[in-house]
Formats: sequence, C-alpha cells, structure tokens
Amino acid sequence: MTHRTERLILALILLLFLFLGAGYSIVVPPFEASDELWHYPMVKYVADHWTLPVQAPGVETPWRQEGSQPPLYYGLVAAATFWIDTSDMESVRHLNRHVDNGIATPDGNINLVVHRPGLESFPWQGTVLAIHVARLLSVLMGTAAVYLTYLIVREVLPEQPALALGTAAIHAFTPMYVFISGAVNNDNLAVPLSNLALLMQLRLLKQQSWTTRQALVRYLALGGVLGLAALTKLGWPALAVLTALVVTVRAVRLRSWSEFFMGGLATVLPLLIIGGWWYVRNLRLYGDLLGLAVFKAILGTREVPADLAQLWRERYSFTAGYWGNFGGLNVPMSGWVYAVLNSVALVAVLGLVILLLRSIVASEKRLIVEPWALVVVILWGLGVFLPWALSWARDTWSSQGRLVFSAIATWSLLMALGLAGWFPRRWAPWVVAAFALLLLGLSVASPIVTIKPAYTLPEPLTEACVVAIPHPVGVDFVDFRSATVMRLLGYDLGTQSVEPGGQVEVTLYWQALASTDQDYTVFVHLLGEGELVVAQRDTFPGLGRFSTMWLEPGVRWADRYVLEVPHTAYTPDTAIIQVGLYDPVTGVRLPAVQAGGGATGDSVRFGPVSIDALPGKVPNPIFVNFGDRMALVGYDLDQRVVRPGETLTLTLNWHCLQRMDTNYNISAQVVDTGQRKAAQHDGWPLDGAAPTAAWEPGQRLTDTYTLQIYPDANPGVYDVRIIVYALKDGEIGHLPVTPEGGRMQAKHITLTTLRVAP
Repeated sequence: MTHRTERLILALILLLFLFLGAGYSIVVPPFEASDELWHYPMVKYVADHWTLPVQAPGVETPWRQEGSQPPLYYGLVAAATFWIDTSDMESVRHLNRHVDNGIATPDGNINLVVHRPGLESFPWQGTVLAIHVARLLSVLMGTAAVYLTYLIVREVLPEQPALALGTAAIHAFTPMYVFISGAVNNDNLAVPLSNLALLMQLRLLKQQSWTTRQALVRYLALGGVLGLAALTKLGWPALAVLTALVVTVRAVRLRSWSEFFMGGLATVLPLLIIGGWWYVRNLRLYGDLLGLAVFKAILGTREVPADLAQLWRERYSFTAGYWGNFGGLNVPMSGWVYAVLNSVALVAVLGLVILLLRSIVASEKRLIVEPWALVVVILWGLGVFLPWALSWARDTWSSQGRLVFSAIATWSLLMALGLAGWFPRRWAPWVVAAFALLLLGLSVASPIVTIKPAYTLPEPLTEACVVAIPHPVGVDFVDFRSATVMRLLGYDLGTQSVEPGGQVEVTLYWQALASTDQDYTVFVHLLGEGELVVAQRDTFPGLGRFSTMWLEPGVRWADRYVLEVPHTAYTPDTAIIQVGLYDPVTGVRLPAVQAGGGATGDSVRFGPVSIDALPGKVPNPIFVNFGDRMALVGYDLDQRVVRPGETLTLTLNWHCLQRMDTNYNISAQVVDTGQRKAAQHDGWPLDGAAPTAAWEPGQRLTDTYTLQIYPDANPGVYDVRIIVYALKDGEIGHLPVTPEGGRMQAKHITLTTLRVAP
C-alpha cells in the first residue's frame, strides 16, 4: 500500500465517521441519547453561572449525578453555547415520568422526554440549537479519537498500515460509538484525551535518541494531557499508572536515574497543576478525593453488590451496550445483530490465542508487532476494564459496554489482531476490512431502521379505522375544571386467557378533545380477585409520545399496550381490564363520563381474562433461585383478602440446589409500598425442624407459615415477600435472589399481593 493510498483511505474513514456522527446527532431527538438528559443541564448550569454545582444527595437537580463529574467537557461545551438563550430548556426537556429506561419493552414507552415537534424542528432555536451545537462539537472530538487510534496502531504495527486503517474503521463504525459521539456526553472528550496520552506514551517508549531537552518537553506535554484527562473523567488514574511504567521502562533502557526523576516530575507536576484543584475541591466539599461517594448516592446503587458471576450473567446487556443499544439503553438493534457481532468477537478472541501460540511455539512472526507497544495498549485496556468490573459495576447498575469506550482503541486493535490471526498475512487486512464494512452497514442502517421509528408519533386514525373498532365504548375523561380531555373510542382485547409469565395485549383507541395545563397518565390494569392489580401499564398518551398539555383537539390514534403478567402471579384467577386517566402528582383519577351524559365512575372496565395455572405438582409452580443454593418452586395462599387480626396460611415449596453449611432463616412478610409491615414470620424451615444445613441436594420440602395480620394494620394492598438470610456476628447476610435473563440480584422476591380490608 502506498503512502498516498493509505492517506486517502484514512481520510475516507474520518469523513464517513464525521457524516455518520452528524447524522446521528440530527436523527436522535434531543435528550434521547444515553445520559444526555443530565449531561446537557450540567452544560447549561456552567454556561449560566460559570461555576460548578455542589452536589447534595436527596436534592433533585436536572443534572443529577453528572454534577459530580470533572468539569472540562462541560466547560468547553458551555463556551461554545453560552451565547444561546436556553431559557426554554424545561419545555424541551419535558420528562416522561413513566419511561422504561434501560428496558426494551414490547410496546414502546421508551421516550426519555415527551417531544413537541414545533420546538424541535429546523431551524433550531434555544435549547435545541444549543444541544445540536454541543453534539457537533462532540462529533469532532470523536473524529479526533478515531484518527488517534490509527496513529496508535501504526506504533504497534509499524509494518501493517492496512491493519491500522482497519482498526480505525472498527473504532469509527461501531454503532454505539457513533451514537455516543453524536450526543452530549463527556465520554466524547475522555476518549481522544486517553488516546492522545496513550500515543505519547508509545512514542516515549520507542524514541531513545532525544536530547534531554526534547524528552523534557514531551514529558511535560504528556503530563498536561494527563491533567486534562483528570478534568474530564475519572478513568485517568490508570493512565497515570501507565505513565509511571513507561517512565520506568525508559529510564531502565537508558540506565539513567536522572531520566527517571525527570520523567516522573515532568509528568506529575502538570497533572497536579491542571487537574489537582478539582480533587482538592472534592476533598473539601465531600471528604472524598474522587467524589465517588456522593456520585453513587445520587445515582443509586445495586440492592445486592454484583460479584463476577453476576456480571457474567449480565454479559448480554454489556455487549449490547458496546455494539449499539440506543436511547436510554432501551432501543436495541435486532437480536440477530448481537448474535453475529458477539460471534465475531468470540472468533477474534480465539484468533488472539492462535496468534499467541504460533508466536511462542513456532516462532512465527505472522504480524510484525512492537511488543512493548502492544503490552502498553493491552495494559491500558485492563486499566479501564478492571476498575469498571471490580468496583464501579459491582456497586452500580452499569452493565454497559459503552463505559469502557475510553479504551476503544485497545478493543478495536484486539478485534483486528484476532481476526487477522486466522489468516495468512496477505488476507488479514481484507478480513478486518470486511468486519469494518459490516459495522459501517449497521451504523448506516440503525438511524433509519431502529432509532427513527422508535420515536415516530402514532399514525392518526382514519374514519374507516374508527368505524372498524372491534368494541366501541365512547367514554370521556374529564379533568377537574370540567374540561373533557380525552375520549376512549373503543378497545380490542387480544387475549382471553394467559398463564404466569405471559402477556395480555390491549389496544385502546383514543381521541384528544382538549389540551390541559398539566400531564395526565393513562393506566391500564389487569385486576384480579379482590381488585388486586396483577399487571399494569401506566404511560403518558401515545405510549409516552404525547402530553395532554400539547394534544391537538380532534387527533385520533391507537395505542397497543402489553401487560406482562409476573411469573409468580397467583392462579387460578379471573381478571378484568381497567382503563382510566390520573394525575401522576396527586394520584387522583379523572371522572369517566359516557359520551352524551352519564357518569361511569373513574374508569372503564372490560374482559374477562382468565389467568390459568401452569402445569406442575404444586400450586403456583415457579422457580426462584436464592443464591444457587435453594429454590422456591411453588407457593399457595388460603386467602387474599383479609382483615386486621385475621390469619392467613402461606405454603412454600422448596428445592435444595446444593449442600449448604449455613442454617438460613426464611422470612415471610406482608409489606405495603411504604415498607410498613402488616405481618411477618421468621425462622428455620418447619419451625426449626428442618435446618437448611441438613438439606440434601435434590430434596423437596413443603413449609407452612401462619401469618396474623396486625390489629392496627392500615387497609390497603400489600406485597407478600420472601427473604432468605443468615445472622452472623449480629449482621444480616441475605441469600440473594438471582433472576433469569441477566437481571440484577435482589434481597427478596415478591410472590403476589393481598388486600387488607377495613
């Protein structure tokens, strides 16, 4: 490959990335990119005040945990947008209270905010303009990162320009990276700064003929980049450690103590001068150098800290978040895409093993690699991944592959090397190019096929559609100013029977009658015995895409709701569908009036839906895994509507998964939404006669609990909750519930609900 050809291909990769990033920045609606909902308010705060907020857990702010992030990215974007009047931010950032954030649901409701086309259409103004300016600046940062990845690989593979181009292309065309680059997100500055520091480290390792003055200048420059990285994101300590290693190796090679001390001081001093003030501020305000405690307090943490086994169970969401899971991690690509990409990644891992074995056993130099350069690049990847896996992801719900993008140069290089390892040297670049082209195709298709449809408004109903509604209703919902807000034209119930773990589909046909001065929420409940909610769907109209404050009178549309019945739902039961509107702030429901007159209460009801029992040898067969030691495989209740002072009988069926050396307590609790208990029973199984340490693997046991409702229990709906725990040195150690599908562990399982009647 000639130098001119290499430069032309590199320019093409950078231009394609620039256009892709700009395209994503336009197609993705404002505030619908990962965490942009909080990143941009942080930018606005800096632009409005030219100071930084003081974080206070429990105090709700638009920037939330992002106010604990180092400030450089926000300052740069604020400098680019301060001249724009963004006083309309709250109108543009109209929060969807019921968004299914981080969850891909079968019916939608993925909008982080409710969008008003008139505020967001071109020509952009106000907050929308500021967001697009910030996004464009982020795309430029992302472009710089791709270029730096190319330069890094040229240092690692000096005789393989084609693989350097292929690695840069893998980096550039990874759909999630393009998506994040087109968003307001501080990762967009962290990645190029990390790449720049890594490149400078590699060149320090490579070049030994510099004069003392030349080396000093480069050490100072590297320290300056480390300082900027320290002001951007908290991944910089790994860069600092890596710099110390590079300085040490260079000093050993030169056999010079003066080189060691010069390199150490010349990198540390700029780091402290540029970035130190931020960490002193954290220490002064929060008593924590990194400020992580207040960050986590605001963000929230896992109920049960994740171990490596749990993180492995969450690998699907991690890889999806690396390849491309858009929106608030709730707009995924098709499942086959992840299957293909993960398979290619596995092939690349095996290719790396083959490459290593051939290099060791056969001394075959299939690819000419600078070994120290490759070691440094791999160490950087480990420096990003291990703190994430061992600390951050352990405490927070952060199984997101995008969080290791600071080392995307490493991951892209390892993908390229692994794929190349399977083939002769002359074929390797073509294989890497083929994978890059696959990623490019996905990046081009995703805005059209995946992202844009997710935020498209429902199609208006034609007159023919209205006439064809299967079950006409004609009920109006009236707000408290006696203004009619919405009319339920009719419904279609797609399911007559369901089993636990199944779905009930309900299509509702709506007409807007008047806009209001506040948001109202649509509720669709599946009500079983005792008016207990078996499943529910609460959303703004249009499954999160409309606000009753902005509805145009006369607009008609259909919403398809999918009610997911819990796998622990009590059976058999006969349920009905209940539909209505309520104020999400007060919880008060709107009156329902038959069109033309006549009150019908506060909802519309129809059905029935039969909730049938699953086949099994015990009532309500389920499988709830408690720490891979024991499983709850069924339960039964003798009644689900009780009064204060009455008793109910709960039967639990257990299965021993493995031998236990601990005697666990079983806690059966009746708890309301305010965590107030109406009944509780704790103890070893069979009132102490069957301690869990005596259980044998495969053993089945039926345990019965008599729960007396407290005489002073308030009327209402309560959860029936099961907890397994042990006491050790006065501390409670929970045996966590390990759900299927890679969901997070919990300290308890809710079986069903019951009602305490007055």
